[in-house]
Amino acid sequence: MSRALRRPPARGVEWEFETVSFPRDLSRSAVTGLLVERAEHGGWELDRLRIGNDGVRRVVLRRKIIRQRLTLFGA
Repeated sequence: MSRALRRPPARGVEWEFETVSFPRDLSRSAVTGLLVERAEHGGWELDRLRIGNDGVRRVVLRRKIIRQRLTLFGA
C-alpha cells in the first residue's frame, strides 16, 4: 500500500518509531519470531519493511505513546 493511500492518524495519537535491521543470513522464520516477540512484549507493530538489494531487511516498528494525565482529587 502506498503512502498516499494510508489513512491519516487519529487526532491526538502520537507514535514512537524504532528502526531495526536484520542481516541477510537470518531466515524468514527467525526474523518473524523476533518481530513477534517484540510485538508481544513491547507493544510494537509493524509499520514498514524493506528488503534492500543487499538482502538486508530494514524494519520500522511503531507503537502508540500513551500519555498519563494529571488527575486532581477534590478535598
